[in-house]
Amino acid sequence: MADARGQSPERHAVYSSTLDPWTKMTDFRQEFLAFALTRDALRFGDFVTKAGRKSPYFFNAGLFSDGESLRQLGRFYANALLAAGTGCDQLFGPAYKGIILAAATAIALAEQHRNLPYSFNRKEAKDHGEGGVIVGAPLRGRVLIVDDVITAGTSVRESVDLIRAHGATPAGVLIALDRMEKGQGQKSAVQEVQETFGIPVVAIATLDDLLRFIAGRPELARRGPDVLAYREQYGVH
Repeated sequence: MADARGQSPERHAVYSSTLDPWTKMTDFRQEFLAFALTRDALRFGDFVTKAGRKSPYFFNAGLFSDGESLRQLGRFYANALLAAGTGCDQLFGPAYKGIILAAATAIALAEQHRNLPYSFNRKEAKDHGEGGVIVGAPLRGRVLIVDDVITAGTSVRESVDLIRAHGATPAGVLIALDRMEKGQGQKSAVQEVQETFGIPVVAIATLDDLLRFIAGRPELARRGPDVLAYREQYGVH
């Protein structure tokens, strides 16, 4: 998203849980949204998306910008992956946001004795040293793409092409938030990716989860009608 404007005065009172987000929470999706709100990665107000749509909420995974945030974020990603049961042999983080997200997820999975290799790409090929565009483990087997959101699907398309070019198989995409809104046509951006590439997309939370999150918190009640109206205009049910 771009041109974000607005503040979230509610955010400081929402996420006060000291529970380990891996082992003790009862609904990791709701916990994730509360965590995102208190870290200002989830905001409510007036924003403009990359598609030029006026949105009543904004999500930016780049705002998980300290060590503790990344530790917890990685656990939410890993929890979503394990809950979905999507099999993979390796993680891949597309430059740039996907790099740290894949690394954080790999660390969180290793904490649960699921040690997976990970790699990421350079924007430009390196012509010295080890060379090439891939940093980290060689792309092999079933490779899961880790990113923040899916908008136009450009990052996924580039990642799929790169994975296949190295003789590996795309296993799916793991993202933080599925906005469940129209992509290039009448289907959602996530649905378009799933149908175009034949791979699953797993999200930590969706717009449906966000609406439940809002409904369960009185301090956010006034945000509900705007989010519902946005869904009616741009959403895919």
